[in-house]
Amino acid sequence: MFQEIGAFDAKAKLSELLRGVGHGQRYTITVRGKPVADLVPSETSAQNDAIAAVASMQAFKKVLGLGAEDISEMISEGRR
Repeated sequence: MFQEIGAFDAKAKLSELLRGVGHGQRYTITVRGKPVADLVPSETSAQNDAIAAVASMQAFKKVLGLGAEDISEMISEGRR
């Protein structure tokens, strides 16, 4: 969900807004109450986070020496 903020306030609080965007917040910047721009997280950032998460899981799997069969077995056991 987007939080609306006026252009004047957005300019004054840009650093704060960017920190919020870094944590997933989304803002609609308005001029005289009319939406003119959206401030949203970069897709590249989200993609990089996903790629890093997958790489981390693959490395963890190698450290433990788990194969596909082992993982399937663990999933089955967890469902019981």
